[in-house]
Amino acid sequence: MESVLKNMLKTKKNFVFVGEAGCGKSELAINFALNMAKISDMPVHFFDMDQTKPLFRSRDAAKLLEDGGVSVHYQDQLFDAPTTPGGVRGLMSNPKTIVIMDVGGDHTGARIIGAYEEYLNKEDCQNFFVINSYRPWSRELLAIDGTMASVLGMARIDLSNVSVISNPNLGLDTSADEVLEGHKNLLGTLDGHLNVDYLSVLEDLCPAVQDKTDIPLIPVNLYLTYEWLK
Repeated sequence: MESVLKNMLKTKKNFVFVGEAGCGKSELAINFALNMAKISDMPVHFFDMDQTKPLFRSRDAAKLLEDGGVSVHYQDQLFDAPTTPGGVRGLMSNPKTIVIMDVGGDHTGARIIGAYEEYLNKEDCQNFFVINSYRPWSRELLAIDGTMASVLGMARIDLSNVSVISNPNLGLDTSADEVLEGHKNLLGTLDGHLNVDYLSVLEDLCPAVQDKTDIPLIPVNLYLTYEWLK
């Protein structure tokens, strides 16, 4: 991942993760933050903007992130009230800080970042739309297109400033064959209508995958592995 991130940092300093609920945005955002903190001298700030569900939130990895040198920002909530952490604009506009934003799933979660439209569409911001082809609403082109249109529309993100990450997985026991099959299915579903820029793969599966695709890999580790999932 280090070479991929270093290349991004040549022109980008804000990184935003959006997509369908359950596609893996939080794990990717956490991995990005931890690795950014290792390779950059700039302070890394992580914003958990998820207001749509009580489970699988990146704030649950706050101690891990802070131990890795990342400053974590989130707003405590009461009954999922749509509250946002402060300091977003100041840090996104600061050229000497890296901001990583984990956004809630679907258009409901994306609505909350629409207020930062001016920063989301600047050249120094990279928006990622994450697709897991094994998710129920990511198996057909019309469904993917509908989800993407509603999410980007609510977030007010220009499609021209979006990179797609293919994140095919079936959970903790995903195999290399399942990654490759899921990624192949996504490419077939998109049929050239949308480019896929990166393939997210569990780090220990990378050796079995890297020679079977031309798309840059983003190796990840799983940090939101709750006890009831093991």
